[in-house]
Amino acid sequence: METKKIPTRNGFGDEIVKLGKENKNILVVDADIGKSCKTGEFRKSLPEQYLNVGIAEQNCAGVAAGLATCGKIPFVVTYAAFGSMRMCEMIRQEIAYPKLNVKIACSHGGVTPANDGASHQAIEDMGILRTIPNMTVVMPADYTSARKLVRAAAEFDGPIYLRFTRDAVPVIYDENEDFELGKAKLLRDGKDAAIIANGDTVRLACEAAEQLAAEGLACRVLDMHTIKPLDNEAVIGCIEEIGKIVTVEDHNILNGLGSAVCELVAEAGKGKVKRIGIQDQFGQSAPYERLLMMNGVTVENIIASVKAMQK
Repeated sequence: METKKIPTRNGFGDEIVKLGKENKNILVVDADIGKSCKTGEFRKSLPEQYLNVGIAEQNCAGVAAGLATCGKIPFVVTYAAFGSMRMCEMIRQEIAYPKLNVKIACSHGGVTPANDGASHQAIEDMGILRTIPNMTVVMPADYTSARKLVRAAAEFDGPIYLRFTRDAVPVIYDENEDFELGKAKLLRDGKDAAIIANGDTVRLACEAAEQLAAEGLACRVLDMHTIKPLDNEAVIGCIEEIGKIVTVEDHNILNGLGSAVCELVAEAGKGKVKRIGIQDQFGQSAPYERLLMMNGVTVENIIASVKAMQK
């Protein structure tokens, strides 16, 4: 039976309505892109908690910062390319530096904007945001984890960047699963290799591990939904107990999940890593799966990488 597929942006849209009804201090600050980012129901249900600043992302950041100083919990909502780069200076100066309680909730992460092309495909965002002090950076793997991590973000005091997919991805987790910011989820254990993935690539890691198991190779699979703060304990466990790590991400291989893992491996002075992700190149207007394939972000490449490490 085929696994149900839902975009993670839908998880945000559903959970933010629930959170807003529970807590009147939770606000949505929209950059006039609510239809794509799934804030339409929030606007209809909670109009007094909804602000549309227009296509002015820098103003979104400033308005949200001001609201946070008044005890509100604003969620700035836009596309990942704009919420990370167009707003970058404002995030740094007005949100992260004073450590204000602002959540930046962005749809269209990675190459999931597909046919919208390179201008809308955010392949740099998590890397940019993870270099800013006081910032937490999160990408859920499915609809369920999106809802749970959005709730965790609302309960956390401090700035957070949340990245969601436009495209539908398989539902991996049961609705009773618990999630904690900064703590990876162990989806499968094994001693032959570790596959560390996040967001929409976790499904690929799981599928690759299943096929490898059929061939006698047991892989540990980690959903590293929070890349900052990274779950150092989980990564060090992979280094010490396995020593062979493949990272998988829908993000530039520079400064994303793979880089974060490599930093720990370098400090440990042992272990080897193969990074699978966007190969430091802009995307094109093409179907989502084709864009992943063009960059080697595939089940087949994960399997080949794990096998190559066994030699």
